[in-house]
Amino acid sequence: MCDTYVSLSETSRDGSVIFGKNSDRLESETQLITYIPRKNYSQDEKLKCTHITIPQIKETYAVLLSQPWWMWGAEMGANECGVVIGNESVQTKEPLNETGLLGMDLLRLGLERGKNAKEALDIITKLLEKYGQGGIHNLKGINYHNSYIIADPKEAYVLETAGEWWILERIKSYRSISNRISIRGKGDSRRKGIIQHAIDQGYCKDDDDFDFKIIFSPSPLPEVFSITDRDGCSLNQLSTNKGMITPSLIMEFLREHEVGICMHRRTDQSVGSQVSHLRDNKNSIHWFTGNTIPCLGIFKPYVFPAENQIVKKSGPYEDINPDWFWNRHAKFIQSFKKRPKIEIAERNIYYQKLRTIERELIEKVYKVYKQEDNLSKKEFIEKITEINHYAWKKAEEMIG
Repeated sequence: MCDTYVSLSETSRDGSVIFGKNSDRLESETQLITYIPRKNYSQDEKLKCTHITIPQIKETYAVLLSQPWWMWGAEMGANECGVVIGNESVQTKEPLNETGLLGMDLLRLGLERGKNAKEALDIITKLLEKYGQGGIHNLKGINYHNSYIIADPKEAYVLETAGEWWILERIKSYRSISNRISIRGKGDSRRKGIIQHAIDQGYCKDDDDFDFKIIFSPSPLPEVFSITDRDGCSLNQLSTNKGMITPSLIMEFLREHEVGICMHRRTDQSVGSQVSHLRDNKNSIHWFTGNTIPCLGIFKPYVFPAENQIVKKSGPYEDINPDWFWNRHAKFIQSFKKRPKIEIAERNIYYQKLRTIERELIEKVYKVYKQEDNLSKKEFIEKITEINHYAWKKAEEMIG
């Protein structure tokens, strides 16, 4: 389970695009912040994704990823062009393939190959049509289809898939997605033939009866998601804060406990989080936790290029390293993560310390924003890199 948000310029406080996501997966599944610089490849080079191999392209963009340790793909991330993508698992009536590109492979491919949101979207849909999606998505063998929010500093899209079929919606002001398909009617665009396929499969009677959300879901869905569900709660968070959305507010949305957006379940929990401040014609800042459960950690700022910031090399890895911060943090917070709706004095003190650090980090970044017009790009990157290192130093101190 996951939740992904985007607020476009009309609804954010400063006219930027703001993106956020919690990645909800197995509680023991380490998720690393990894960085892959821009690369060139030789002709006919092959790319080994998680389950299948496909042709590599001539050049890929630099990407920052929040990446489950064992796979090639990623749950969320950003590229040097200001494109961000977050994915959600969804169930549909279409059959699950035993192999293919993971939804997370498609996400990374979109980031590595797309210079804007529309181009990343087109890359993902073409690869989906050619190779299909399939294979296990976690070490328990779970398989599912995927939906995405794809954004850049100018626009954003929802892309939802069912097997090799897809449909998209261009986002007008704000949007969120959780783990149920959500695009109504025929969307703004769709794979050619999807309506006839739905008719042939008996999902709908005719063209006028086609409603992707209603007919492709394997179980009945409400016309409007309730605010007591994660889907409805996240939309309500955005709706009731139109014109006031900031990166720090999205961070708070991701820490919501009443409906469980910040997930503390025994087997599944929020294992990584991202908030991106996409600033048109300026440097975008990408905030990642690099730890499990966002309410029990802090977001750390990143800017491209990220070679000198605190990152790991790209996965997949053969084994988990217990010395990774993610694992040490997960061990430290064991006593804090139970019953998040209950007031516990010791945990509240820990919360307050974390939020004080995070507010300090945000203030430091905004001070750099104010200086930006008088800084070279190199100077700007150096200042954010310094804050990135400071953030990780404070995070290490908090788990002692």
